[in-house]
Amino acid sequence: MGILSPENLPVKSLFPHEDPLRILNTPENLGKKLGAIHAHLSTVFPGIDRVAVASYDRETDLLKTFIASSGPENSLVYYDAKLADSPSLQEILKIGRPRVVADLALFSKGSHLHTQAIQQLGFRSSYTMPVFQDGTFWGFVFFNSLKADAFTPERFPLLDVYGHLIGALVTTEMLAVRVLAAAVRTAEGMVHRRDPETGAHIERMSRYARLIARQLGAAGVHKIDDQTIESIFEFAPLHDLGKIGIPDSILLKQGALSPEERKIMNSHTTQGLAMVEEIARNFGLEHLEGLDLLRNIAEDHHETLDGKGYPRGLKGTEISLEARIVAVADIFDALTSARSYKAPWSNEEAFAMLRKLGKDKLDADCVEALVLNEKEVKAIQAQFLDEGLGGALGTTP
Repeated sequence: MGILSPENLPVKSLFPHEDPLRILNTPENLGKKLGAIHAHLSTVFPGIDRVAVASYDRETDLLKTFIASSGPENSLVYYDAKLADSPSLQEILKIGRPRVVADLALFSKGSHLHTQAIQQLGFRSSYTMPVFQDGTFWGFVFFNSLKADAFTPERFPLLDVYGHLIGALVTTEMLAVRVLAAAVRTAEGMVHRRDPETGAHIERMSRYARLIARQLGAAGVHKIDDQTIESIFEFAPLHDLGKIGIPDSILLKQGALSPEERKIMNSHTTQGLAMVEEIARNFGLEHLEGLDLLRNIAEDHHETLDGKGYPRGLKGTEISLEARIVAVADIFDALTSARSYKAPWSNEEAFAMLRKLGKDKLDADCVEALVLNEKEVKAIQAQFLDEGLGGALGTTP
């Protein structure tokens, strides 16, 4: 009898198990990873019909749908609400424990839109876990079932493990996006120390971009999910990164630019793309989900539908949706902001100009998506005022 060694053992005897979650070790997108976790959880805990994650924006106190796995048709998407308006979710943070609702009929008289939406979708019970990153709250993981009393005490330890797994997975993905955004924003901050535009400008226009993207998705005008909407929100402020490479003599020039100077100024789009690539490479984020969005925003936000934009002269839908969204958000804020050379336009005047540009320059659907959210636009303007300029709103062009 010979000596038994790994070399002469059948491969099958050494590798009998197929890892159902090996997708987590791949660069596959977050939606598929969450789907794999949900599928595996369902093998040991049948009856979980929806797994969802909501992210939190501390600046605006908005809790926003981010990503979900399964659930009924038209499951809760394109939704946000102030955390301050949800006492039941605030209670989770106050107590610091997951919340178990055996029967959502408990909230049948609740007025909160999220509560009403969940009930309308037919969910009967839920398990909600708060998620933190280095002690800072950033969102919730929701497990929902179409059956009442689905979440029994013997299931709690399992739900805790899966909840933390999902939280860690999404945190890692979001952190990578935010690390890249922070790195690029740090570089872009150098631009705004030289450029007359204010920090409030990028705060406003990024939120306008999110309003536009959310409206397009909710109205079914474009197929766009909540995760992509959040990536556009994160990356929109970084559109002018390439201006860091523009000389002060051109960037800060008060008068009209010469043709040669204009050519150099326009190069901020291609310079921005090159900087994005370099930063992604230096941080090891070349395969980051959503990086293409940032590439497109940096390079293409000055393209126009008629093909007369720059740097590539793209036409119509050759221009990425995210670049078309950012163009509308950026121009609207430029029109409604005070500058040393002009007074701010009113929203009505700016909307009228956007609609005019929507005939051949800007995406008309993106323009209307912003106009339809005028109430939210005013709230953003009221929160993010330009220091010393009396705010973004004016009355004359």
